[in-house]
Amino acid sequence: MSIHGESEVLLTPAEVASLFRVDPKTVTRWAKAGKLSSIRTLGGHRRYKESEVRALLGAAAESADDTDK
Repeated sequence: MSIHGESEVLLTPAEVASLFRVDPKTVTRWAKAGKLSSIRTLGGHRRYKESEVRALLGAAAESADDTDK
């Protein structure tokens, strides 16, 4: 939860992987490469902001559309 009281939805690597139809380890590699920022839980697990994931998903869809033309 942010300081301003707005709650950002956080996704697990598996949830992000499902959206992109990739393996969860691929999502972790993207985070390590800086393509996607992650937040660490107290237990050390990665979580991803849904808004950022959706934006990346939209960009990926647009680039796929461009290659289809």
